[in-house]
Amino acid sequence: MLSSKPRAILIDVIPPWMDNKVAERRIYELDNLTKTYGGIVVVKIVQRRALPDYKTYVGSGKLDEVIALAKAEKVELIVVNNILKPHQIFNIEKKVERDHIAVWDRIDMILKIFQKHATTIEAKLQIRLAGIRHMGPRIFRMGLELSQQAGGIGTRGLGETNIEIMKRHLAEQERSIKNQLEKISNTRHTHRTRRDRLGLKTASIVGYTNAGKSSLLNALTRKGAYVADELFATLDTRVAKLWLPELQKQILLSDTIGFIQDLPPQLIDAFRSTLEETIDAELILHVIDVSDPFMHEKIEEVEKILTQLGVGETPKVYVFNKTDLKKKIPKAALKKRYKAMTPVFVSSIKSLGLEELKKVIASRI
Repeated sequence: MLSSKPRAILIDVIPPWMDNKVAERRIYELDNLTKTYGGIVVVKIVQRRALPDYKTYVGSGKLDEVIALAKAEKVELIVVNNILKPHQIFNIEKKVERDHIAVWDRIDMILKIFQKHATTIEAKLQIRLAGIRHMGPRIFRMGLELSQQAGGIGTRGLGETNIEIMKRHLAEQERSIKNQLEKISNTRHTHRTRRDRLGLKTASIVGYTNAGKSSLLNALTRKGAYVADELFATLDTRVAKLWLPELQKQILLSDTIGFIQDLPPQLIDAFRSTLEETIDAELILHVIDVSDPFMHEKIEEVEKILTQLGVGETPKVYVFNKTDLKKKIPKAALKKRYKAMTPVFVSSIKSLGLEELKKVIASRI
């Protein structure tokens, strides 16, 4: 059992040719994820290798180094910033189990943060579904180990039976969760159909996690959405009415889960019902932290996920947020580079640029 603030070692395995700036951003993001979870980062290790080690991802020599360091620093958690195969994480766990050190990969860390922040039944169900899909193969690996220990060659072992039981149990759980999520999705679809009949247009707020999406929703609608300076502070969709003076009518504004670099496909799939508001929106407001040194890379990540969701061609407005945090903003250059996205510059916290944003939304919707 991890303490409330576990001491952690972070490891990232990257190819030798990766740009230093990209490598820096990757480990910086894992650092942020660990702190959002509540961990204390003791050491960050970046290993360059052409191919990950088949057995342990990081290689036996590097793993021995990490374990020795973990013991010396009283570390409780090792996080590998990649998606590990079940046998890789299983092999690392076997080497550290006596020292009571937990081993997580990138998806484990994101799921743990999701679990902390989930408040609605839907979010909790989605996280359970993602967890089953991620943990399933690992559980089968444990069953296989039991089979090899208890069964012997040519016999039907206890582990083999366990694998069958686990598979059946997980399949039943997944089916049950999918059915519950489908009911919630159907209810949301009914609400959207009713809104369509009333002629209510919808704009959806999207963006990289911690770009200020909930702050913008609050600033525009006084919705009172939860805001925190951490990754994945909110997981649920919130919908609020926004009055547009230019049109003399209301539209609906929705805000949902933030995106992140290399967001695993199974997490996107699990949250698909939550993301339906984005999929069905007439306009997408892509919120961007203008003070972020990795701003352009994060814009690309969000666009990539929007394309995965099938909404890459939906009309967009780029909302450059947090202008109060940066003294010199290259507005002319950004307007030229992203001209097709009608860039607007705002500060949600200071309520700057919001009237101009409303005018742009009215003109685009």
